Amino acid sequence: MTVRTRDFSRAPAQARAGAMFIGGTRYTNPLVLLRLAPSWFRMLRDMRRMNGYCWHTVYWQFPLTLGTIAFFTDRDAMLRFARTRHHRRLMLWLTDGTRNATAGFIRLYTASPDGYSNGTWRAEGTEMGHIDTFTPLGAETTGPAVRR
Repeated sequence: MTVRTRDFSRAPAQARAGAMFIGGTRYTNPLVLLRLAPSWFRMLRDMRRMNGYCWHTVYWQFPLTLGTIAFFTDRDAMLRFARTRHHRRLMLWLTDGTRNATAGFIRLYTASPDGYSNGTWRAEGTEMGHIDTFTPLGAETTGPAVRR
């Protein structure tokens, strides 16, 4: 039995996404986060309403880093979001010297069409199971057997 798939139609929104954004910003102090809140909530509202938005979550890293992981149907949808009015304004505010933030990063990823699913998220059936072989590495034509 195999659970490799290209059909994620029964999986959660983030599994159906074709592109992922991850970013983080280290803010200068807690008061900056309070000033950020109204603009950030407007930007989130815009993002949720956009065609191509799938799902997002926010993470916190002590002491002052706040980040976002967001999933979109494809890379173009993700890049369209970056052009929105509220996102551009927020990025200008963040990168205005070091008054508001001292560091930040953005990484963009795209999903391979192949993946794995199990149980109720499996489009081919609802059974749970293991793969018989690992996915091949770049230099391999087939992956080695999975030892149980």
